[in-house]
Amino acid sequence: MKLFDILLLSLGVAFIIIGAYEVMTRGLGYAYIFLMMAFLSFFWFTYRKNSRA
Repeated sequence: MKLFDILLLSLGVAFIIIGAYEVMTRGLGYAYIFLMMAFLSFFWFTYRKNSRA
C-alpha cells in the first residue's frame, strides 16, 4: 500500500466515526455528508487497489 492508499483508508474511518457521532447526537440528516464521504473514500480505495492488480 502506498501512502495515498493509507490516507484514503484513514480518512474513510475518520468519516465513519464522525458520521456515527453525528447520527447519535443530531440525526441522520446531519450525518449524511460524512457517511457519503466515508463511502466515497472506501470506494476510491477499492478502485485503486483493484486497478493495480
